[in-house]
Amino acid sequence: PNLTHLTLMGVGASLYFKISVDFFAPLLYQEWARYGAFYKYQPIDLIRKYFGEKIGLYFAWLGLYTEFLIPSSVVGIIVFLYGCITMESDIPSKEMCDQEKAFTMCPLCDKSCDYWNLSTACATGRASHLFDNPATVFFSIFMALWATMFLEQWKRLQMRLGYFWDLTGFEEEEFSNACLDLCVLQQDEKEKLTWRDRMPGYLVNVASILFMITLTFSAVFGVTVYRITTAAVLSISKNESTRSNVRVTVTATAVIINLVVILILDEIYGAVAKWLTEMEVPKTEKTFEERLILKAFLLKFVNSYAPIFYVAFFKGRFVGRPGSYVYMFDGYRMEECAPGGCLMELCIQLSIIMLGKQLIQNNLFEIGIPYLKKLFRKLKDERTEKKENDSNHSKHPQQWDLDYMLEPFTGLTPEYMEMIIQFGFVTLFVASFPLAPVFALLNNIIEVRLDAKKFVSELRRPDTVREKDIGIWYNILSGIGKFSVIINAFVISVTSDFIPRLVYQYAYSQNGTMHGFINHTLSYFNVSHLKAGTQPDISQFEQEVIFCRYKDYREPPWSPNPYEFSKQYWSVLSARLAFVILFQNLVMFLSALVDWMIPDIPKDISEQIKKEKSMLVDFFLKEEHEKLKLIESFIMRDKHRNKGCSNQHILSAHPEALGIIVPS
Repeated sequence: PNLTHLTLMGVGASLYFKISVDFFAPLLYQEWARYGAFYKYQPIDLIRKYFGEKIGLYFAWLGLYTEFLIPSSVVGIIVFLYGCITMESDIPSKEMCDQEKAFTMCPLCDKSCDYWNLSTACATGRASHLFDNPATVFFSIFMALWATMFLEQWKRLQMRLGYFWDLTGFEEEEFSNACLDLCVLQQDEKEKLTWRDRMPGYLVNVASILFMITLTFSAVFGVTVYRITTAAVLSISKNESTRSNVRVTVTATAVIINLVVILILDEIYGAVAKWLTEMEVPKTEKTFEERLILKAFLLKFVNSYAPIFYVAFFKGRFVGRPGSYVYMFDGYRMEECAPGGCLMELCIQLSIIMLGKQLIQNNLFEIGIPYLKKLFRKLKDERTEKKENDSNHSKHPQQWDLDYMLEPFTGLTPEYMEMIIQFGFVTLFVASFPLAPVFALLNNIIEVRLDAKKFVSELRRPDTVREKDIGIWYNILSGIGKFSVIINAFVISVTSDFIPRLVYQYAYSQNGTMHGFINHTLSYFNVSHLKAGTQPDISQFEQEVIFCRYKDYREPPWSPNPYEFSKQYWSVLSARLAFVILFQNLVMFLSALVDWMIPDIPKDISEQIKKEKSMLVDFFLKEEHEKLKLIESFIMRDKHRNKGCSNQHILSAHPEALGIIVPS
């Protein structure tokens, strides 16, 4: 019977596999895994039946994330259009572009750089207003609430899918990882690893991660050195167009170098994270996956955002002032922000890195690398075929031969990772780039179909795995959402000119407008106080320059404390700190309020679960009632039996009644 049962099970499994391959795969390709089906909803239930709950949850999460990007993209476009519409009426931009009231600025480098008029940076100032305007503050608050609502809606959708997929009472089983089992078998099977045995692996992990993070910071420092030295070299060029486009050239080339370094280090860090996790020898596959995700995310997070953090919070902060500049090397000054501020450069840095990663890493790599591997494997098999000259080999390869030529499935970690990094680009620095959700939406519309096609036709069909949630990825998303509130608060208060404009308008402006703001933010410097050997060799100015201007809040040279920080500096600094505290607490409160208002379990699912529990309780009560009746009947029969046993004279007179009174 057991053999027959197993045989029937095997036949049923083979039949189901054949039906699922013959029916589900073409249907999924036609309705889901084509770029022409981008406007259709994903068949999540069909995906779950063919690939299993774990992959089904991934595509459900990706679909919800892409759907939520639509309202954020619309709001981002409105914010950008607001900047375009108000650009012509922006008073600080007009003052910067006014050639009649030209401000003579101090040289940008020693000796080879001349004094220059602020009006020459008119285009940069006008472009900065597109992203540095009051609407970006509103958009930052909106995106923080958007992230909270997205996570709440995902919990609701996850609960709904778990209910319909019968995962509500599912407790995940522990599976051993094959490669880890191999590592353990190399040791004594009876010997258990203690914390002393694992300590060397942990120490190597910590040291390696710190080394990798230091390597990332070194790459950022190297690009910074490149920017400083290249700017100094181009400034002494004899070509006028080269000297006039120094900032644009240096910024563009440095961002491209950053992108290339990020792409290379991402691949290295992925392999290093896997090697370090295997060294720890985790006990279960789930533990292995969680530790791998944490290491890979930490390394790739630092790698992707380190250049952006440098531009946002460090560039231009430690420059010094004319006559007392800070030098990185002998003769190389620390780089300054553009006249319009660092926010415009932060926007350029963020947009190029984000778009470059999406285009190259998320799309070209996903299409090109599996295709090349498949082509290489096919060529290798054809050469082997010709050498063996197997006469029994069929001219038409079987389906399993074609499936074997596909790329093996390596897990969902790379798929989740690229979306989590993109989620960081959308939320962390959204105050500097409101169009980030738009580009993320366009990428994800392609990404959904690209991943679908890859799973259906480019990868071997993975084993189905039951999962009740997306695991540690939810905690990472929640952490990024909370961290984004702090980052955007500092971007608005420190990197943008929102707070200085606010302070000037309500504290220093004579008529409550922004007229005179540019003059208010520029300090005076007496050119006779320049250090010997740093003055411009040749000046194009016809009149002798006595005072030059530079962007800072410092006392003028004729004050009792020349070049010290002014009262305006401390007023702006205190306002910036107050804004960070107020913005952070306000957004955190609103996020907590949204979290409280949206229930984790949908109302219909909650009522259905309560109804099922009530039916289950009624069923058990009915069963217990039937058992109680049965017990009472047995008790009554026992009483009759005991009564019959006590009347011995009746039994002796009627022995045939024994069979009735005492049943067998």
